[in-house]
Amino acid sequence: PAAAAPAAPAQPVDVNAVLTALAAKYPEKLNWQTSIVDLMRLLGLDNSLAARKELATELHYTGDMNDTAPMNIWLIKQVMQKLAENGGKVSPDLMK
Repeated sequence: PAAAAPAAPAQPVDVNAVLTALAAKYPEKLNWQTSIVDLMRLLGLDNSLAARKELATELHYTGDMNDTAPMNIWLIKQVMQKLAENGGKVSPDLMK
């Protein structure tokens, strides 16, 4: 039997384009580029403090989870970094 041809590598997903398109259809203006709360809302995820603390735990956040501003800033950067690490095409501006 003939060997199967190797699968072509998947093309990276343009994260910015996908999220911008989603945001254009969203009924309210969201600042998903810099706000983890808005990014989670855009994706239909629970964006409560408890959910963000759970995400921070999963991503190994070592800061004070009760100081939410630094945690939220860290989370948005980590989520963008993880998307890039997993094949997403993420603008460097979104990881700053």
